[in-house]
Amino acid sequence: MRWRILALLFAARVGLGFQFQTMGAVGGALSDAFGLDNARIGWMIGLFMAPGLLLALPAGFAGRYASDRVLAGLGLAALALGGAVSALAADPAGIGIGRGVSGAGFLFASLYFTKMVADWFEGREIATAMSILVMSWPFGIAMGQVGHTWLAEAHGWRGPFAVASVWCAVASLAVFTFYRAPHDLPSVAAGRVGSLLPREWGLIVLAGIAWGAFNAGYVVYLSFGPSMLEAQGMGLLAAASVISVGSWLMILSGAACGQIVDRFGRRETVLAVCMAGAILALMLLGRPGAGLAASLLFGLVGMAPAGVIMALAGQAVAPERRAFGMGVFFTVYFIVMTASPPVAGWIFDRTGAPDGAILFGAALFALVLPLAAMFRVLKARQTVALA
Repeated sequence: MRWRILALLFAARVGLGFQFQTMGAVGGALSDAFGLDNARIGWMIGLFMAPGLLLALPAGFAGRYASDRVLAGLGLAALALGGAVSALAADPAGIGIGRGVSGAGFLFASLYFTKMVADWFEGREIATAMSILVMSWPFGIAMGQVGHTWLAEAHGWRGPFAVASVWCAVASLAVFTFYRAPHDLPSVAAGRVGSLLPREWGLIVLAGIAWGAFNAGYVVYLSFGPSMLEAQGMGLLAAASVISVGSWLMILSGAACGQIVDRFGRRETVLAVCMAGAILALMLLGRPGAGLAASLLFGLVGMAPAGVIMALAGQAVAPERRAFGMGVFFTVYFIVMTASPPVAGWIFDRTGAPDGAILFGAALFALVLPLAAMFRVLKARQTVALA
């Protein structure tokens, strides 16, 4: 049963990446239509994450009053509504409002999808399950990198927003109709909301920063990698296609990486190898003719531990406090994710070339390993204290 549930959540969560990638795909068209510079495009990319700064903790509290199924379904519905608002907008402000509505839906859907998988796979193959769930995000983004770029060229910048909204609306209906919670889930009433243990606060904050830095590095790769290749003479669609190879490959490498960690452990060793691969891949983007090799390395190695990092959130907090813990986790995550794209865009504008933004992405990936190591140390201390 749990694998069927995971398949449902994977298909629904694809819509999150598909909707997110709309702005990255139509940024050039919006610049032509409204005169937006790279910093403003970066700000609008980051705006998708901004509602999480205010809503993550309330979303965690909401789990006491509504089911995971309802809250995740409403999140997907908000993603559909926000995309429709952006598609119908007459100016950048309207597009921004739509992005904000989508961002609110993204927060609720992300939080409760993560909680659902943690509930179903508690203590059994959680790294593998989280890896599969997390891979739905790059799957949706990869679809958007090519599909949205084609739609924007063929039908204008409104087309990608509209198509992504339809996907999210159908996904919302599917979650409302087919999701079921596990029967052995502890009652939320068993623990007071907000009463995380002191070390649980430390663990969930470390997990949130690690996940935010990892994803922000990925967004920098998606947003500025094509510009690196275009500067070397590659066409827009060809550059988007090459960069999307990394996203397609990580769908497979992520599941394999989760299996390796579930079976053999050695999480920090795996993260060290993979983060070195991500940094090397970003450096390779600047070498003429190395774009495809960089994308292959990025997808096969650099992004493989996504589920391993996400699994930290499920391991940080006891099940009865998990909804609130996820609220804290996503608050920290959204702080990192909201700030990073505008910083990268600002660096691009100041230097006039994407190289600086790519270096910033490499620095974000370099943060992941020390954060995961700190998590392991604190978790070990907690285990000893409870023994």
